[in-house]
Amino acid sequence: MQWRRHIHQNPELSFQEENTSKYVEEVLKSLPNIEVIRPAKTSVIGILKGAKPGKTVAFRADMDALPMQEESGVPYSSKVENVMHSCGHDAHTAMLLGTASTLSKMKDQIKGTVYFIFQHAEETPPGGAVDIINAGALKDVDAFFGMHVLPNFPAGHVGILPVGAASTAQDVFDLHIIGKGSHGSMPHLGIDPVVVGAAIVTALQSVVSRNVEPGEMTVVTIGKFQSGDAFNVIADRAELAASIRTTSDDTRKLVETRIKEIIDNITKAYGATYELDYISTYPAIQNDEALNSLARRSAAAVLGKDKVFDAPMMTASEDFAYYRKIAPVSFMTLGIGEGAANHNPKFTVDENALQNGVKAQVQIILDYLNK
Repeated sequence: MQWRRHIHQNPELSFQEENTSKYVEEVLKSLPNIEVIRPAKTSVIGILKGAKPGKTVAFRADMDALPMQEESGVPYSSKVENVMHSCGHDAHTAMLLGTASTLSKMKDQIKGTVYFIFQHAEETPPGGAVDIINAGALKDVDAFFGMHVLPNFPAGHVGILPVGAASTAQDVFDLHIIGKGSHGSMPHLGIDPVVVGAAIVTALQSVVSRNVEPGEMTVVTIGKFQSGDAFNVIADRAELAASIRTTSDDTRKLVETRIKEIIDNITKAYGATYELDYISTYPAIQNDEALNSLARRSAAAVLGKDKVFDAPMMTASEDFAYYRKIAPVSFMTLGIGEGAANHNPKFTVDENALQNGVKAQVQIILDYLNK
C-alpha cells in the first residue's frame, strides 16, 4: 500500500517516468537476490535467478499516468497538477513489487528465472514494450503474464481473459479536409469541408454494418470533427479524428482499406482534397490457451475457485500484445470493486484487492517454473 500511494501521489506521463523508475529501482535493489537492469531510459527489470536451472518467465506491470486532474477525493491524491494515475498503473507497479518481494525470499524454491518488468509508456504509442523488446533484454523469456485492474468486478477476484483475442487492436486517423472558403450566402463559390466531412462520417458507418463479418467485434468512432469559427462563413478546412478497434489482422486490413477508399472517393466527388495520417498502433493481445489454463488453476489454488471468473474480452488496447513476438502471453484482470471507469478523474482502487493480485502472481510464476 505504501508503494502504491507514493507512486499515486507522484505520477509521471509516458516516457517521463524518471522518478518512478528510480523509485522502483531502489525498492528492487533493497530486496535480496534481485539483479536490476535498465533496458530503456525510464523502464526497469528485476531479475531473480532460482537455485535450480529451468525456464524463464516474465510478469509485466506498467508505470505511466495520464494527463488529467484528479477528482477522486482520496487523501493521497496526485500532487502533480493535471497528471493522475487514473488507469491503475500505480496499482500494477505496487503489486509486482509485492510479487518480487515475496519471491526474492524464495530463491531456493524456484527452478528457473523470473523477470519482473516495470514498463514505461503503455498509454502512448508506439508504447514502451517496443523499446524494451528492441533492447534485447527479454530474448530468453519463455512466457509472459500481465494483470490489469478493472472496476465493477468484485474486489480481489481474478478474471481470465479469453483465449485468442483478449483485447482489441487500435488504429487511429487524423484527417484534414481541404475545401474552399466562401461567404455563407454564396455557397456556390466555395467547397464546404463540413458537408464533405459529414458525408464521410455517414459513409464510415457502413464499414462495420456492411463490410465486416457479423459477430466480429469492430468499432469505428469519429471522436473529433472541427471546422470554422463563424456562423456565416464557409470554412476552407475541417479536421476529423477517429479511433478504430478490431480483433483480427484480416479485419484490421479490411477496415483500413475501406476507410481510405471512402475518404478518397467522397473528397473527390465534392471537389475537395485531403491530408490523411492513418496510424496503426497496438495489435490485439492473443492469449495462449496453455498459459491461460495455468493461470486459472494457479489463481484458483491460492484464492479459491469462487474468486476466479471468465472475464469478457477487453475492448481497450494494450501494448502488452507486443510481447507475443517473443513468447506466448496470458493477460488477466483483477477486480477492484464498484467505481468510476479507468481513465476517469474519479477513478479509485480498492487497495484490499491488491493482496489477491500479488498472491495470484506469485502462484502463477511458481507453478509455471515448477510444472
